[in-house]
Amino acid sequence: MTETTRRTILAGALAASALAGTRPAGAAAAAEPRQAPGYYRYRVGEARVTAVTDGANSFPLPERFVLNADRAAVSAALVADFRDGATLTVPFTPLVIETGGRRIVIDTGNGEAAFQASRGAVGQFHANLKAAGFDPSTIDAVVISHFHGDHVNGLVTPEGQAAFPNAEILVPEAEWAYWMDDGAMSRAPAGRPQDGFRNARRVFDALARKVTPYAWEREVAPGLTAVGTPGHTPGHTSFLLASGDRSLFVQSDVTNVPVLFARHPGWHVMYDADPAQAEATRRRVYDRIAAERTLLQGFHYPFPGVGHLEKTPEGYREVAAPWDPVSR
Repeated sequence: MTETTRRTILAGALAASALAGTRPAGAAAAAEPRQAPGYYRYRVGEARVTAVTDGANSFPLPERFVLNADRAAVSAALVADFRDGATLTVPFTPLVIETGGRRIVIDTGNGEAAFQASRGAVGQFHANLKAAGFDPSTIDAVVISHFHGDHVNGLVTPEGQAAFPNAEILVPEAEWAYWMDDGAMSRAPAGRPQDGFRNARRVFDALARKVTPYAWEREVAPGLTAVGTPGHTPGHTSFLLASGDRSLFVQSDVTNVPVLFARHPGWHVMYDADPAQAEATRRRVYDRIAAERTLLQGFHYPFPGVGHLEKTPEGYREVAAPWDPVSR
């Protein structure tokens, strides 16, 4: 092939690429504004746990995110953890637990409708669930910890249909009694509290309110016991998974992001229904987890959200579990 011919072919290829508005395949792939599918598996005895990310929401640090600390102190705590002190990032991590021959989802994230609204930041749970190899129709039960939107919105599709068509939906009986009480709704302050009631009813009305209430200190699935941890909401629930000689405490929202509320357990997040009760619950639960060295899964912990707690003079320090490169 002559040099003239090679130059002609190259020029033609570049011109065609320019007309089509294309770039080399590698460059196009690198420019995609998304991460790899987000899921992580580990074992607790014979039970298999899959943490499935719903994404993370980043927003300007509100003036009153912590009700009993000024914004400067909160910002300083973020900076001390090598974060942007003006911005808060809150992750969301539902779980799939395979135990006793059943597939159990714990909490469901912000819902697929939030994916487009957030430009893909949140609402990732269902896509990542499928990437992890789970068909929603094969989920046996969905266990809800409490009724805030980032935990229940994924129960329904953007079209208002059941996202888990064959699953039993289990809810804390104290939580159901509160959010479905017309009197409690009428007494709730305007704004976010009222919106919470409306959203919970929207979700469960779409399911024709077909739910199974469960009591605290009872098994909701083989080896999975509901633990009452009220304060964040009246019926807020955590879970203890036990299999063989191993256990995992699924803390739901005992804290929000740990850099603020584990390290400063006396701080009260703006989302708590009863901040004083939430603090008392947090200290009681975390004292026990730290003393017993129990493995912990945190819904708002950095993904995959599994680790341990160390007691410190000021509160508690979260210690991420070592990454296991093998899917168990």
